[in-house]
Amino acid sequence: MILPIVTRPNPILTNPTRPVTPAELATDKIKKLIVDMTETMYAADGVGIAANQVNVGMAITVISKKFAGTTKDLVLVNPVWKKNTRKQTYDIEGCLSVPGVTGEVKRYTEITVNALTAAGKPIAFIAYDYLARIVQHETDHLNGMLFVDKARKVNNIEL
Repeated sequence: MILPIVTRPNPILTNPTRPVTPAELATDKIKKLIVDMTETMYAADGVGIAANQVNVGMAITVISKKFAGTTKDLVLVNPVWKKNTRKQTYDIEGCLSVPGVTGEVKRYTEITVNALTAAGKPIAFIAYDYLARIVQHETDHLNGMLFVDKARKVNNIEL
């Protein structure tokens, strides 16, 4: 089911989400949420989506398999990352929750990601370049931060 996407200035977007337990991940409710988030992301032509973008204050994000370099969409629960390099680059970002706005955001080019999978299993991997950018963007969402809080050269675009 495609869910409504919450947009700025809804306060759920600026409040940190809460961690999800492995027991919660085993529930039909959370399994359905992940499926619905994935459908919503694709319907909105997104590359990733965080649970608070669909009005759920839990630390879950989905990243499109096209950008994750995997055969399945990448579900990250309670994700945290650390930089592996000091190298950062600027690139233009947009957001489903801030429609019609883009801006240049500086992000690390290589990070190590630790999270749980949708099945509640620990996962760790190194993300580079665009995938690293997506993970940082989605993790920012889960921590209550929007890309416009970090962006320079913010522009309104025609929708």
